[in-house]
Amino acid sequence: MSKKKGFTLVELLVVIAIIALLMSILMPALARVREQAKMVLCQSNLRQWATIYTMYVGDNDGNFDTGWPHEAGEDGFFAGGHHWPVTLMPYYGDRSLRFCPVATKSLYEERRAGVWAWPRQDTIDPDDWYKAEGSYGVNEWIGNQPEGWERIPGANWRRAAVAGAGTIPMILDCAWAGGFPEHTHRPPEYEGEMGLDQPEMRRYVINRHSYTVNCCFVDGSVRNAGLKEMWVLKWHRKFATNGEYTLAGGMKRGMWLAEAAWMAHLEDF
Repeated sequence: MSKKKGFTLVELLVVIAIIALLMSILMPALARVREQAKMVLCQSNLRQWATIYTMYVGDNDGNFDTGWPHEAGEDGFFAGGHHWPVTLMPYYGDRSLRFCPVATKSLYEERRAGVWAWPRQDTIDPDDWYKAEGSYGVNEWIGNQPEGWERIPGANWRRAAVAGAGTIPMILDCAWAGGFPEHTHRPPEYEGEMGLDQPEMRRYVINRHSYTVNCCFVDGSVRNAGLKEMWVLKWHRKFATNGEYTLAGGMKRGMWLAEAAWMAHLEDF
């Protein structure tokens, strides 16, 4: 009666080495697939925000919101939280829509600007139950703010029916709930730099989707946008899309090395 032949130690080691080699090849590919899936889900969220904004604008004579949640009687405007989650509450019920799937941790847990979600500790709905939090931010320049409240007179878009709507950011990946970017705002000096008192363009120049961000424009279109592209989008009526941080304004890759070396290798605009 013959003995059953088993694997030798050498054969087992060879099999283990082959499996390890295959895993080293497959894991990066699987990671890229996961990242791509999160990017697609993020864009799906933004398409829903496009629909939500369309409904809001349709109910408000074509105007965007004022930038404040609601009035509070004699005390004037109550700004108990970031305005857009409050203003748009009647049009959405799924809290998860406010979060890119890449960025769900509080900034108190995760300090990298690309992957944190912004929290606010104050309640924002009339019943004092809802908390403002998320990881998308609006372009504050679209707001239909009262006269005298504008940062730059005549710069706000105010209405959705404007020329060039496909180049005007509306809501996008952001390290805060919104901001007022200017063409003169400097880029982050290093990846993940995020001081909320810093130039507000930095809130949008974050590494969230392989050095890009997802953006929903005023015309309702959604697409991936490069980080350097932030300086050629038409954030407000007086925004110079040929400013100093663009190719048209003379910005070259070597100059990026001096300004923000971590962005030097990215596509120029």
